[in-house]
Amino acid sequence: QVQLVESGGGLVQAGGSLRLSCAASGTFLRLNAMGWYRQAPGKQRELVATITSGGSTNYADSVKGRFTISRDNGKNTVYLQMNSLKPEDTAVYYCNAKVRFYDAPLYDYDYGGQGTQVTVSS
Repeated sequence: QVQLVESGGGLVQAGGSLRLSCAASGTFLRLNAMGWYRQAPGKQRELVATITSGGSTNYADSVKGRFTISRDNGKNTVYLQMNSLKPEDTAVYYCNAKVRFYDAPLYDYDYGGQGTQVTVSS
């Protein structure tokens, strides 16, 4: 089993910054792509950013230039640095990881965290 635990959410004023962390624990061969998603009240979950094990990144247009995703493979942790936050960034942020196990070395399993609330006040 794999657990993903997010932290770093909170309440911040518009224009402020937050840094989210997501640490993976358990027994696995490696973590491949990791990412952040968010879901605002009454809206569908949307992709925020992803990062491959090699460090290639992808961002939603709405966060480009403001958010930065990074990872520390030694700590099995992915981060999301969020700057210039806007009220429309208010959502529950979830991390996701593609996990490869020793007994299934050719297949990635999807795991997600419980989410952390980010609230941006105007």
